[in-house]
Amino acid sequence: MRHFFTILSQEIRALLCNASTYVAAVLFLLVMAFFFLLILRDYTTAAQATPPAADFFRIYFIPVFFMVPLLTMRSLAEERRLGTLETLLTAPVSTAEVVLGKFCAAYLLYLALWGSTLGFHALLYHYARDVRLLDPGLLIGGYLFIAVSGLLFVAIGIFASSLTRSQAVAGILSCVMLLLLILGLGYLSGLAVLQRDLLHPARTALESLQINQHLEDFRQGIIDTRQIIFYLSGATLALIFSILGVEAKLLHG
Repeated sequence: MRHFFTILSQEIRALLCNASTYVAAVLFLLVMAFFFLLILRDYTTAAQATPPAADFFRIYFIPVFFMVPLLTMRSLAEERRLGTLETLLTAPVSTAEVVLGKFCAAYLLYLALWGSTLGFHALLYHYARDVRLLDPGLLIGGYLFIAVSGLLFVAIGIFASSLTRSQAVAGILSCVMLLLLILGLGYLSGLAVLQRDLLHPARTALESLQINQHLEDFRQGIIDTRQIIFYLSGATLALIFSILGVEAKLLHG
């Protein structure tokens, strides 16, 4: 892995020079600022039982659906389209180093974008001067969930990019897979057929994989190692499939 940091630095520079990165950043900040203002408006019209951050983290999936595809769709797809991936891998660089370097670059930018939203809460406290509007435990739990779940989300985006030469197709695939993961599991667990006693284990398993429930647990300070293992193992599998996919494409042209 001696070439990993070289690839990582190159990928970070490439992302910072790519227009889609700035589109993702602007869209993300506009969307999150808009929803944050809507949340604050509710607090000005009626008393709320929880701080604004509680509602803020519940909309995490909205920016994920467009931010992750925009950050990852060109990572491997564009390299394959331009033919630079084959050239890169003829150097003493392994496929794993390339994939991990691209993944880490996108993940670090993902964290940076989410980290910028801390400014919303800082501004709220600065002007409101009301500690009841901030809950440090909730903020820590919420951002920890963002960091842990982001491993899997970004890995899925990298995997989608490894499947095609088209950035647009990679973006659509990534969005669809994220949609199925975040919303599809919740829908499946609520199917009437799974309410039968015979299928109780399957329903329990699906319920334990619901990402929205994971968010609620993190927000309440409940850190379940099974959930962390789920995201780590899921990200690892997605990256392994990405590596195998790239190598298979190279072997078969």
